[in-house]
Amino acid sequence: MKGVKTTVKAQTIQNAAELRKIVGRLAASTPVTDMHTHLYSADFEDSLLWGIDELLTYHYLISESFRWSEDSYEAFWAMTKREQADTIWKKLFVDHSPVSEAASGLITILDRLGLDVSSRSLEEYRRNLENRDLRGQLDTVMGLAKVEHIVMTNDPFDAAERAVWLDRGGNTDPRFSAALRVDALLNNWPQAVRELKQLGYRVEEAWTEETRGEVRRFLSEWIRRMDALYLAVSMPGDFVYPSEDHRSRMIDEAMVPICREHGIPFALMIGVRRSVNPGLRLAGDMSMHSDVTAVEALCRRYPDQKFLVTMLARENQHELAVLARKFRNLMIFGCWWFLHVESMVEEMTRFRVELLGTSVIPQHSDCRVLEQLIFKWEHSRSIIGRVLADKYEKLHGSGWYVTEEEIQRDFDDLYHRNFWRFLGREAR
Repeated sequence: MKGVKTTVKAQTIQNAAELRKIVGRLAASTPVTDMHTHLYSADFEDSLLWGIDELLTYHYLISESFRWSEDSYEAFWAMTKREQADTIWKKLFVDHSPVSEAASGLITILDRLGLDVSSRSLEEYRRNLENRDLRGQLDTVMGLAKVEHIVMTNDPFDAAERAVWLDRGGNTDPRFSAALRVDALLNNWPQAVRELKQLGYRVEEAWTEETRGEVRRFLSEWIRRMDALYLAVSMPGDFVYPSEDHRSRMIDEAMVPICREHGIPFALMIGVRRSVNPGLRLAGDMSMHSDVTAVEALCRRYPDQKFLVTMLARENQHELAVLARKFRNLMIFGCWWFLHVESMVEEMTRFRVELLGTSVIPQHSDCRVLEQLIFKWEHSRSIIGRVLADKYEKLHGSGWYVTEEEIQRDFDDLYHRNFWRFLGREAR
């Protein structure tokens, strides 16, 4: 009977045009778990960035606007946020056409929020968004983006955020989960030592037995406090593992043991080069080619530890996808940062599917401003749907008729279930 049901359902997809229509509909409508963002629930108040001025002063648009400016960086940073937004609007949306991914994405956002983009009136957009409240806008944006669950990036070294966890009950919105981010432990150990001491941990710069134990205690306490889904770090492109250095000791003697103790993945985002242009501040970072053998060594040394990995350089992507064929404890995810442009998303999604089938997490938004969820997921859904439609059509031409239920299953895996299955948790 199972075979008969499949045959009958397959026959309802009559031709390639109908197949592509079904795929497009499911690609656009299937709910998403956004497994890595820089967003927060409303419990974190001002830490959750939203609204037109935050969108315009996003660091992608800041750096792009300086392509058209002779003004000093100091003059720009001396402006108020609204003045900065006005400047960027004029340079990128009035004086020039908004065709970059970041600029066109803002147009998508305004349109989907019901604003008249043909008016080109920044003041009109401001008035509209300033009349909205945060919680209502959060509901609206998640609904438009069809994002069901959001994973935050949570740094206990951030004093404002730490106060929410310690003094105000932490996150209370079931649509949000935490990820514990601890870059300083690996990338700025002297600063981390100062911070840990202020928090009451008995640590010193020398990697003593007591220091190791206190770092483990710090990680365990914050994983439990946040109910963190994974431990996350962003690494420079020159990251080497294994090595006789602080990073390898921290990973081997603190981070991996604590991840194993709590049964959570270790997420590594590899390939950033910080402050290439310090004058641009947050917008001044760069991508950097990395050595994939560091990930290989981790996966081989710790076969029972799961690793979530994304890399920033385009040149690393194919090798990383091939590596994922060799280690089932490796889950590659998303098109990170400078790779989150349509041409790169399409290229990467195609060869990932060709190498790994649907056993990947094709995208995450990496959003810093709430409304970015709208365009980042809409643009990505369209590309992922197009890639899958091509693959299904090829199967269709060979006589393998996928059913609508099977297509829905595949999108559920890609958008939602692969992440939760890899964590070994029930979807939230």
